[in-house]
Amino acid sequence: MPRSAWLEQTLWMLAAPALALILTVLVALPSGAPPLQTLQVLVLGGLGSMSKFGQVLTVFVPLMLCAAGLLVPFTARLWNIGIEGQVVLGAIFCTGALMPFDQGGPAHIALALAAGMLGGALWALLAGVLKTWGRVHEIFSGLGLNFVAMGLTIWLIFGPWKRPGVASMSGTETLDMSLWLDRMGRLASSWTALALAAAALVLVAVLLTRTQWGLGLKAVGQNPKAARLFDLSPRRRMLQAFALCGALGGLAGAVQVLGVYHRLLPSISSGYGYTALLVGMMASFRILPVPFICLFFAVLNVGSIQLPLQLNLDSSFSGVIQGLMVLSVFVTQGLRAWLIRRREGC
Repeated sequence: MPRSAWLEQTLWMLAAPALALILTVLVALPSGAPPLQTLQVLVLGGLGSMSKFGQVLTVFVPLMLCAAGLLVPFTARLWNIGIEGQVVLGAIFCTGALMPFDQGGPAHIALALAAGMLGGALWALLAGVLKTWGRVHEIFSGLGLNFVAMGLTIWLIFGPWKRPGVASMSGTETLDMSLWLDRMGRLASSWTALALAAAALVLVAVLLTRTQWGLGLKAVGQNPKAARLFDLSPRRRMLQAFALCGALGGLAGAVQVLGVYHRLLPSISSGYGYTALLVGMMASFRILPVPFICLFFAVLNVGSIQLPLQLNLDSSFSGVIQGLMVLSVFVTQGLRAWLIRRREGC
């Protein structure tokens, strides 16, 4: 790449966070909060100590798993909005797999992780079948299945899986410590969970960029009719893309059960599926920026807890910053594309 082109690309990449910073200042001013101090509180709230960094990693892992999974269907131009429900089904299958055991070990944990992946994959395949055979747009089917998954979770918690003698929003009975994922010393995160997230990203990167299957999936996304003529089996590849994405989403749900909450909760997904969609859009669904954006969002998520404590701001302000970041990326990308078209037209 010529030096001038590299410099231009770098400047455009820096333009998005710069615009986001300006918009954040404009949004923060009416609330009376110092904008720079607000950003400082967010950053230090997530990175100010090792314990806080451990909490950041607990957010980073499921977010990374979901974001890595979403790269697969998007290669075929499919919007797997149902990733949120797939996380929930992964948590349900994981919890169900451990119900017969009072105690366990590595084999039981591996079984629960596999069950979580199976649950997420099956839920994603349902959306895929509705898309490929029922001609139901994946956005509508995904949103519908998300609500069904949440309803199923609440029914299980207050019904068949309720705690002995009481059923409450606090979730099912806590798993025995022998069924928990290992931890990084005193940190809240797990080495196993972090390794799974890294392996998932590498797997997706290899599949999409180094295999014939990934090339075929990209062809399906660009021109399904031509892919059908060249016998690339668009329906089969779409279903495979949904299944792989759902499996990684289900794995995120299993990690939430085994490594974070140690039981099934009504809000077990913590909205990470929807946040992962923002990560993908901000990364333009490219692989390399995904872990860095996931880490950024994880810091905002954990750091937002300090906003009401130190600045009397609602913790939802971090969500505003996330939205502004995505908006800034879209604005700068659109402006760049417009300038390129205008330059070429001249």
